Amino acid sequence: MPLRSADAGKVSRDPVHHPLFARYYARVSVAAETRMGMAGVRERLLAGLSGRVIEIGAGNGLNFSHYPRAVSEVVAIEPERRLRRLAVEAALRSEVPVDVVPGAAEALPVKSEAFDAVVISLVLCSVRDVPRALGEVRRVLRPGGVVRFFEHGSGGGAAMRFTQRALDRTLWPPLNGGCHLGRDPIGALRDAGFELGPYRRVLMPEKGPTLPTSFCVLGTAWRPPLRES
Repeated sequence: MPLRSADAGKVSRDPVHHPLFARYYARVSVAAETRMGMAGVRERLLAGLSGRVIEIGAGNGLNFSHYPRAVSEVVAIEPERRLRRLAVEAALRSEVPVDVVPGAAEALPVKSEAFDAVVISLVLCSVRDVPRALGEVRRVLRPGGVVRFFEHGSGGGAAMRFTQRALDRTLWPPLNGGCHLGRDPIGALRDAGFELGPYRRVLMPEKGPTLPTSFCVLGTAWRPPLRES
């Protein structure tokens, strides 16, 4: 069983440690709820979910207030200690039960096929091993279960993609918690064996300058159901 929320902040060893980035992200993400329309994105990301949900890379817990009441439990995995403590505080305010648990996306501390849905939101850009992380997503999700995703990645014209790759090779990841700008979340989900459902490309912010971080995708995928023999 995962740790309860009250215990999560007591874990001494963390798979990820980015204290400066965590402070920055905690401030910027709250401001983005209204200034960049992230609250509306979270509503669309989580609408219609039900049953047991695991959220991978929960950050400071801003998704928690948007979960529908049909969700019976959320297990929220967050490897960074400062963000996890903020997530615990957000969990206490949530209208659905939320357990905040330390752990890495590449080795989720939960049983196989235990969840009806997986939520990944601005996570695949920063995990160390994308195929392994998505293998874990597939492991913990029941056959036929749903993946809801909101990720940023490669986009724009040739000049923008060149800029993204150049930043990924230099200063961007160490300054931004391991984030990479040029990854392909749709291709990664497809390569991991998920069935892609509807998804849409989104620019963030929708109005204003187009940045290397602006190219996002919001959508749904499924773990294929087991075939009858």
